[in-house]
Amino acid sequence: MIKVSVMYPNRKDVQFDTDYYQNKHLPMIAERVGNALKGLELDLGIASRVPGELAPYVAIAHLVFDDVASFQEAFGPHAATFAADVKNYSNVQAELQISDLIQF
Repeated sequence: MIKVSVMYPNRKDVQFDTDYYQNKHLPMIAERVGNALKGLELDLGIASRVPGELAPYVAIAHLVFDDVASFQEAFGPHAATFAADVKNYSNVQAELQISDLIQF
């Protein structure tokens, strides 16, 4: 299994519409990638390790797929649509990381 983490860096001037992201953007992704998506989690940053500092990321979405190939097959055809929707919920560009998912 792999995890695709979509991380939105936090800063003082960041705009992020959590309601839109949670209730429209992520469901759109889930619908379009279909059964290739094995799991989906959303982390909303609330603090950092230093009291009073912003969380490093305003939001992180974690999408689980069987492997990189299944992610690319399911996500690739819709990537432009997903990217075009960013303007509806944020003014920050996400970072993306693909990781092996190791559960204990």
